[in-house]
Parts: sequence; C-alpha cells; structure tokens
Amino acid sequence: MTTALLSLAPIVIPLAAAGLALIWGWTRVTSWGNVAASLAVLASGVGLAGQVAHPVFSVGHLLRADTLTAVMLIVIGGVGTLATWSSIDYIGAELAEGATTAAGARQYATLVPLFLAAMSLAVLADNLGVIWTAIEATTVATAFLVGHRRTRQSLEATWKYVIVCSFGITVAFLGTVVIYLASIHAGAPASSALNLDVLAAHAGRFDPALTRLAVGFLFVGFGAKAGLVPFHTWIADAHSQAPGPVSALMSGVLLSVAFSILLRLRVISDLALGDGYMRVMFLTVGLATLLVAVSLLVGQRDLKRLLAYSSIEQMGLLAVASASPNRLASAGVLLLIAAHGMAKAVLFLTAGQLQHAHHSSLIADIRGLLARSRLLGTTFAVGLIGLLGLPPFGLFAAEIAIARGMAADELAVPLGAAALLLAVGFIAVTRHGTGMLLGSSQRDAPALAVSRTAAVPLLAGMVALTALGVVGGPVSHLFTTAAAAVGGR
Repeated sequence: MTTALLSLAPIVIPLAAAGLALIWGWTRVTSWGNVAASLAVLASGVGLAGQVAHPVFSVGHLLRADTLTAVMLIVIGGVGTLATWSSIDYIGAELAEGATTAAGARQYATLVPLFLAAMSLAVLADNLGVIWTAIEATTVATAFLVGHRRTRQSLEATWKYVIVCSFGITVAFLGTVVIYLASIHAGAPASSALNLDVLAAHAGRFDPALTRLAVGFLFVGFGAKAGLVPFHTWIADAHSQAPGPVSALMSGVLLSVAFSILLRLRVISDLALGDGYMRVMFLTVGLATLLVAVSLLVGQRDLKRLLAYSSIEQMGLLAVASASPNRLASAGVLLLIAAHGMAKAVLFLTAGQLQHAHHSSLIADIRGLLARSRLLGTTFAVGLIGLLGLPPFGLFAAEIAIARGMAADELAVPLGAAALLLAVGFIAVTRHGTGMLLGSSQRDAPALAVSRTAAVPLLAGMVALTALGVVGGPVSHLFTTAAAAVGGR
C-alpha cells in the first residue's frame, strides 16, 4: 500500500498543483504549491529507493517501480524543486517589469507541474504505449514554456522543437506498433503485450526481423527526444530561448528521462537479439553526438547555447557508455544522469540570473563574475567544475566507473575515442568559463543583485551537487542496484 501511494504521488500531486494554478493563476499559494509538488516527487523517489530494491513492484499493471524508477524520480524531484523555487523570483520579476501578463504567469504556473507529472509518468509507466503518451505530453507542455517570452526567436525555437520532436515521437509510435506485433506473435496476451515485464518475458521468442525494425524505430524516436544526433538540432534553440528554470528542467531532466527509456529498451533488445544490435547503435550514435557537440562547443559565443551543447555532449557520453552491459558502467551511467542533472540545474539557474541582469546571454558580455558577485560567481564556478567532471564531484566518479566498465568489456577503442573528444570539450568549456569568471568586466557592467528567493535554490543546488560527489554508502548502493534493472551484469 505504501509503495502504491509513493508511485501515485509523483503524478497526482503535480496534477493537483497544475489544477490549482489553472484556477487561481499565479499567486503565492500556487507558486509554493509547485515547489511542494516537486518536493513530493523527490520524497517519493527517496521513499521508493528504500522499498523497491528488488524485485519490481507493480501497481495494477499500469505503473511499475524499481530502483531505476527511484533514481529518475529523485533526479526529477531534485531539479524540479530548484526550478520551481527559482520560478517564484523569475515570474515575480517578469510581472513587475511588465515582461509577462497575468495570463502568461498562469500558463507558466500550470504547465510546469504538468511537465513534472508527465516526466514522472514516463519513468513510472509499465506500458510502452503509456510511456510514449507521457513523452508526447512533455513535448506539448514544454512547447508553450519554450515560447513563454513570445519573441520572434522563442517562437522560432518552439516550432523547431515541436517539429523535430514530433517527427521523433511519430517514429517511436511506429516502433511501438511493430514491437506490439512481435509481442503478440510471440504469445503475449493482447491486453498486456506492451508491458515492459511481458515484453522481457517473451523477448526470446520475438521474430528477429520485426524486433530489429521495432528497436531501430524506438531508438530513433526516443533518441530524438534525448538529443542524440542527428535530431539534436532543437536543443540549443529551445534551451537558449526558454526561461532559466525551464532550461534547467529540460537539460537536467527531460533529456535523461528520454534516455532512460532507451535503457529499458536495451534490456528487451538484448534478450531478443543479443547485446550486439543496440551496442552498435549506441556506439555509432554516441560517438557522432560527441563529435558534433564538441565541434559546436569550441566556437560558441552564447552562454545558454554553450550549456545546451554541453548537454548534447553528455548525452553522447551516456550513449557510448550504454554500449557496455557491464554493471559498473551501467551504474556510472545512472550516476552521470544524476550529477549532470544537478550541475545543469545550478548552471542554468545562474545563467538565468546573468541573462536578466545583462539583458544578454553572450559570453563576451559576462565577465568578472567572481569579483562582481560572490554568490553567482561561486555557484557558476562550482557548477562548471562539477560539469567538467573534476573531483570530488559526481561526474568524476561516474566517468571513472564508465571507463573501468567499458575497459573490462573490451571496449577500449571507443572509450579512447570518447575520451579524446571529451578532452577537447573540456578545454573549450574551461576556456569560456574561465573568461567569464576571471575576465575583466566592462566599466558599465550591471550590478548582480540576487533576491533571497532566488539565492536559496542556487545555494541548495550547489550543496546537493557537492554532496552527490562526496557521499557514498547508500547512494552508491542505489546506483549499483539500479544498474541491474537495466541489464547491468
């Protein structure tokens, strides 16, 4: 009963918060209601982590909860809490400056918890068709959030986002239909032929040709939502135009939620076709994604686009690492998802404050942060160090685990290629970040004042990012256990 409530809460409570916002608009109650909804998702993830270590718990054959679910809910809830808390200051400032209307604030307050509910459903759903619906719902919710400012650039980014992701989700729908056909032909009951456990149980009897076609479609479709090449083009435009808190959610969580579905798919594919089929796709697409992202990082001039391309780089690394079914590499993938989510939350929230102060997100306009603002300079520096994978932060431990796992699985060549590309990306991001932190600021540079409401999530994110890298014990065990849920061995 407790596990059932913990599984329902991440969907029901954000939906209730969205309903309140839709009725009352943006008020003090609804704004803090969104924060409470995010905290409920986080609490549910923590609660499930202690209750569903093994085996899977099912709620009416509609929802499922395992350790991967718990990890993803913790990431959604953690980043969501920072984003919704920061949104209070963001929308308040927009209303005060006349940059948005009461209707725009109501829309924002309604769509953010809907976005959280859709992502929670995507990681909790036991049925591939429901997962597909939840991912489509995230596109609908975030399309309006990307275009929140109603500028020409934001509307253009919205249309690109909708077109690319809609194409991807259409391809994923075709894959869902084909894998349903393969499941039915393998003897699965029609009413549950798309349930993840049923698919895994019957995968050994799937028709290989149908399965290869279905997995290929699903990989392309959900890979587009995860920002993998060649459907990565929407990320930089959408993340650069969306409000800072929304960018934090999209970059820190949405991409990873879509990628977690590929990890679920890997289990079914490996049972039906062996681990070679998806390994080739992961390595090919992952290395191509890394190459494209790193090349775009080198000459980048816009801070939010720089962070967006860094997200593409991390998705490429996740894909390369997921080519190995090694349990250590799989645990590193999940730790990377959590650490990257928190680092991007800190950086995008800081970038939102800098963009508001400078009325620009150009790197050349943002200089001398450490000298001009102790808070923003520190949070940006900590977020950047965490993102670059330096010790003692979580990305460092994740990359070490991935390297050891891939080496043990005799994937040294793609590991070396990925490491070389990551080194180039490291240099590019360091060069840009160092100039922003230590460069000489202009004489007319604006003051960097941060309200208490905005300062709290920045500090909390910085503390959480640091803690994720230094704490061990139960947290390490959670990632190792979750690795088994995605086929790690």
